[in-house]
Amino acid sequence: MPWWEPHVHADRTPLLRLRGRIKAGLRAFFEDQGFIEVECGALAASPGNEAHLHAFETWAIGSDGVQTPLYLHTSPEFAAKKLLAAGERRIFEFARVFRNRERTRLHAPEFTMLEWYRAGEEVGAVMDDTIALLRLAARIAGSDLLRHREKSCDPFAEPDRLPVTDAFRIHAGIEILDTLSADGPGDRDALATRARRGGLVVSEQDSWSDIFSKILTARVEPRLGLGRPTLLTDYPRCEAALARAKPGDPRLSERFELYACGVELANGFGELTDPKEQRARFVAEMDEKERIYGLRYPLDEDFLSALATMPPASGVALGFDRLVMLATGTPSIEQVIWTPLAF
Repeated sequence: MPWWEPHVHADRTPLLRLRGRIKAGLRAFFEDQGFIEVECGALAASPGNEAHLHAFETWAIGSDGVQTPLYLHTSPEFAAKKLLAAGERRIFEFARVFRNRERTRLHAPEFTMLEWYRAGEEVGAVMDDTIALLRLAARIAGSDLLRHREKSCDPFAEPDRLPVTDAFRIHAGIEILDTLSADGPGDRDALATRARRGGLVVSEQDSWSDIFSKILTARVEPRLGLGRPTLLTDYPRCEAALARAKPGDPRLSERFELYACGVELANGFGELTDPKEQRARFVAEMDEKERIYGLRYPLDEDFLSALATMPPASGVALGFDRLVMLATGTPSIEQVIWTPLAF
């Protein structure tokens, strides 16, 4: 039934009202800590340069009829970091973002990303933020447990801080560090061998990153955030295009993800601010995108220029709709979106 049918909307109304209360509570959390709410434009010269993110493309038509390609952003990240370069210190946004090729119970083509940044603060500070927000959403919803289908998570329990290396060892029986070279790149054949031993199907076309994602999706993610939240930390550097390397181990990065009920809720970084390294990572990501999908997105040269001015910072992107979904125990993300796409 269409979402606009009165009886369908009536069933969803309590969830949508609760969504508003959670949003107000999270906004107050940031304002109490001196954050400024910003509004980043959705149109961008580049939608992001990660191999597996897909954008919606459009055209700007000038008064002279000249057409310029533009994209709906997949995240406000590039624009937000330009604001940090401009001098902002603590910022947040409930951003409307757009991702193509994504529509499942956990994915919507248009959704709300809560994104925030702390200039001059370490990644541990934004990790703490994610746990505080998880608990705040649960309190506002009156939920002792977060739920997704048959799984549950106590948001008030002490989170499990689990490095990726330990997660792969425990849940997949794979020593991921053994497949990484000293300066970060992965040994594709070494990881393929280990994945096949674990019963996963690996094709000859799969890269190290593809195999990593298969293992993560099939063996690791379903076991995260069960009973208590999981902060999955220290991602391989080659899986963190926008995060700086971890001090003392260039194979790893200052990237983490928050999981509850086997669902990824947030993705955070100690932000990379080296323009030269960032450019090289973007080019590598676009080379991979072209290999797999036959297309590539332009680089945002304005963003790369701003990185030279941007201060050290940490930031997080949190799927707000997913957070509401888990706080209300709703099985599908479209149940907590006001006007889900009708196609």
